[in-house]
Amino acid sequence: MTPDLLSFTPGPQRIVCLTEETTEWLYLLGQEHRIVGISGYTVRPRRAREEKPKVSAFLSAKTDKIMALQPDCVLGFSDLQAGIAADLVRLGVQVTIFNQRSIAEIFSMMFQLAAMVGEATQGLQRIEAIQTDLRAMQGAVAARLAAGARRPKVFFEEWDTPHISAIRWVSELMGIAGGDDCFPELAQQSLGKQRIIADGTEIVRRQPDIILGSWCGKKFRPENVAARSGWQDVPAVRHQQLFEIKSPDILQPGPAALTDGVAKMHQLFMRWMEADLAGAFKA
Repeated sequence: MTPDLLSFTPGPQRIVCLTEETTEWLYLLGQEHRIVGISGYTVRPRRAREEKPKVSAFLSAKTDKIMALQPDCVLGFSDLQAGIAADLVRLGVQVTIFNQRSIAEIFSMMFQLAAMVGEATQGLQRIEAIQTDLRAMQGAVAARLAAGARRPKVFFEEWDTPHISAIRWVSELMGIAGGDDCFPELAQQSLGKQRIIADGTEIVRRQPDIILGSWCGKKFRPENVAARSGWQDVPAVRHQQLFEIKSPDILQPGPAALTDGVAKMHQLFMRWMEADLAGAFKA
């Protein structure tokens, strides 16, 4: 029988996701059956770890295992995975590397991926639902400020040694949630090495009211932060306002940060505003 040379299957059918956010988004879209391999760092959704082969870390991948899965599309993130992408392209694999660093770029990535798998309408609906929730969050913050509250100054520590401050989407979500990033000028830098704060006294000088830690998968230790030399006069330390936001909830540039991560920050900031209004943090 002569094959139909004009037929094709819409969208990729055998996808390898080198990072967690594309895996989570495809599961939310009900398209998990297309995924044949995932990153070993994937924890969202939890069932993905049980259902899908783990074929990569973040900076490295098992190319032979990926090829054995016969993917028709590999999804990755940023220049940090450029080497993996180049290896796979040379082997003839279609690779899409997203490079989202802001809230708007995350939404754009989510829409593009939804469209790739034939779920543009559902993807847009889900994005609009997230936007509605974020706007409601902004409204709640505005109401609290109108009542006389002030926004807390927040230091988000992405790594402890050396100190690395928040990346752009985290800083933007922090603002929506009700806080002011202590290092907004560094948030625009895409690479961690560009957001290093070499001198910890600069953090002390900026006097954060809240310190959030998300140490890239390593457990945040507030007691270690509080014990740093010279940090005892930092308001966040003095008033015990040191909290962890787990990495999978905030450091993956995908749906988790726009939902769970920002919601946790909002809860903490609103609680701080309420306590501040009540005079709890007066010197």
